Amino acid sequence: MPKAEPSADPSAAERPAPAPVAATGTRRIALVVVLGALTATAPLSIDMYLPALPELTDDLGTVAARAQLTLTACVVGLALGQVVAGPLSDRLGRRRPLVAGLAAYAAASLLCAVAPTVGTLTAARFAQGAAGAAGIVIARAVVRDLYDGTAAAKFFATLMLVNGLAPILAPVVGGQLLRVMPWPGVFAVLAGIGLALLVASLAGLPETLPPERRATGGVAATLRTFRGLLADRAFVGYALTLGFAFAALFTYISGSPFVLQDIYGLSPQQFSVAFGVNSVGIVAAGQVGGRLVGRVALGRLLGAGLALVAAGGAGLLTVVLAGAGTAGVLPALFLVAAGQGLVLPNATALALADRPAGSAGSASALLGLAQFAFGGAAAPLAGIGGEGTAVPMAATIAALAAAAALSALGASRAARPGARG
Repeated sequence: MPKAEPSADPSAAERPAPAPVAATGTRRIALVVVLGALTATAPLSIDMYLPALPELTDDLGTVAARAQLTLTACVVGLALGQVVAGPLSDRLGRRRPLVAGLAAYAAASLLCAVAPTVGTLTAARFAQGAAGAAGIVIARAVVRDLYDGTAAAKFFATLMLVNGLAPILAPVVGGQLLRVMPWPGVFAVLAGIGLALLVASLAGLPETLPPERRATGGVAATLRTFRGLLADRAFVGYALTLGFAFAALFTYISGSPFVLQDIYGLSPQQFSVAFGVNSVGIVAAGQVGGRLVGRVALGRLLGAGLALVAAGGAGLLTVVLAGAGTAGVLPALFLVAAGQGLVLPNATALALADRPAGSAGSASALLGLAQFAFGGAAAPLAGIGGEGTAVPMAATIAALAAAAALSALGASRAARPGARG
């Protein structure tokens, strides 16, 4: 059921809470589409240009490790941008920071398209990620404004259906765009997508945090909120779970274009198809999990997802060390990706459970920081051993999957019984 958080202001508490916005019917569908598209900002920014990485590397006269840093820069921007946009949305409402972020995202995407060097591209990618972070963190906060517990987990699982289309379609579209345009054209398309998201948000996303429920107190209050969240062992455990699991996924995302194309000989189009199939696994697992929410505890669904990721990581390391071909590598990568469909929505819902509306943006920001900071730090590890081996990517994924599972175990022990779903 949609949940309205009580206000800390006694006089506001006496007034009836605002009705949830767009919670049912056609308006709910519109809300799902808009929020799903906003959370797709990250996979669109990351995945659409993946098939172009080898071409981009040659065109800018650089090496694979430098080209992969453009991925890292975007992810670091996504992480840090959420730390700014989340608390701002707690103080100013959700719409104004969102509109500003989407406008800046479109502008930064155009800068990426005209970047003359890999250093300039890296800087522009950081700006693109920082601006796009507003859509991600605010979309999660909007869900928390309206839902809690199992209802939030169901809504996040529904968003996976929309959000999951981005990693399926983005590399496929990117591969097809490369048939008719050079790699800068991919970023021009991303700029157009940013403008489309801006229009959709203005038309289809009402304000969900009314003034009486907003945070006050400025930077000092925000820092106190962050300290309180970081003192919550359950929240930190679920944040670490998200961070390590996403880092495993992002290691695959950043390393697979080189591993699958340069080592295993897939073409850009074949890579796009393989990447899309793995993304179907994310969507399918998310939808299965969404149907089970309410009948199966959120912690159990999270555990099932982590088991898939861990099995995929261990299997990938085994087949790579054994010298197996794509027949062994691709199924293992599928498990790593598919498990995220259960990990991401349920860990997010558990972490945000019982958070007041006025701190939902800050909590969402810390979750995003963990995800994307860990992902950005892990990305270069995929190529640390050189460009002729898949062992670094496989070993990194396996280690991160194990760390995610251990973090979830600690979080479940620390969690309040009511927050376990």
